[in-house]
Amino acid sequence: MKRNTKINALLLLAVAALAVLPLALGLGDHKEEPFTGADGEAETAITEIEPDYEPWFSPLYEPPSGEIESALFSLQAALGAGVLAYYFGIHRGRRQGEARARALLDAAGEADTAPAKPVDVAVAASTARAAATAAASAPAAAAASKGASGASGASGASGASGDEGSSGGSGESSAGRG
Repeated sequence: MKRNTKINALLLLAVAALAVLPLALGLGDHKEEPFTGADGEAETAITEIEPDYEPWFSPLYEPPSGEIESALFSLQAALGAGVLAYYFGIHRGRRQGEARARALLDAAGEADTAPAKPVDVAVAASTARAAATAAASAPAAAAASKGASGASGASGASGASGDEGSSGGSGESSAGRG
């Protein structure tokens, strides 16, 4: 089993234990509402310490029931989780894109030894793709220009050798590319 898998399993067990243990141990059985939020707990503690205390602020909106309040809190938590998931997904996608771009550069033999900036990697990757596409289509373009030139064999031959020379200087002939 991989190390990350073990860590994930332990974290999952810890979360399950945090959810089940308070219920199994009967924590909060002596209270009227055993699992109320910290706001309610703080309000009772403050009124016990100082009964004449008046709050500085009042809520902008007070839901008509506790169920609606719980539903709104759950909606807020879900939206927050969605924003976090989006953020982490974007960053993971960028990291994977940079890795792919570096792999393309390494494959093309144009990678520098110094680490590149993310923008430079993206530009280099698109340049490498364009060069690879041009190199792959050069033999077809040369054959098409030969066929279009018809009787003028000299212009067709010079065009074909010019296309091969601009394909990135790999030293490979068009027959070797396959």
